[in-house]
Amino acid sequence: MRVLAAVTRLVGVLLVPVAFCCGPGRARFLACQWALGLRFPAEDLRGLAAEVLTAFTHARAEAFWRDGQLIGLTSGYRDAAEQHRIFTEEVRRTGSVSAARRRVLPPQESRHVRGLALDVRPTEGARWLEQHGGRYGLYRVYDNEWWHFEYRTAAPARLPHPDARVS
Repeated sequence: MRVLAAVTRLVGVLLVPVAFCCGPGRARFLACQWALGLRFPAEDLRGLAAEVLTAFTHARAEAFWRDGQLIGLTSGYRDAAEQHRIFTEEVRRTGSVSAARRRVLPPQESRHVRGLALDVRPTEGARWLEQHGGRYGLYRVYDNEWWHFEYRTAAPARLPHPDARVS
């Protein structure tokens, strides 16, 4: 994993001159996005709300250049049918709607369906985002999901799990 991270950072540095030709004022930003796109080829940024996409790409560019930390997207926007499938699968796995809601919310409640939630990797990237993501409006909101971040205009109360209520 460290070798892949080092190679990704090297690729980012090597891409800066090419990125400069495409966008002189944004060369490091572009080079970072390209390098991370190569490192995490399956990630799909489509469907994220514009403000979430901007926040995420700028946060991970800062992590990349300032701290050498890689942050990839595991899951972002999900349509209602996909969220329903994931929720139903969790209900089947756990045996109850109540147990499933501790890990997955139904489509009408999920911020993934509105393009406002991100699941990230690796754990080190999530740790970086938990420490610095608030500058971009990205917050970890559940104790039991180290990977799940949501875009908010103010820091939310941290909840133990998705079905918990704010007291």
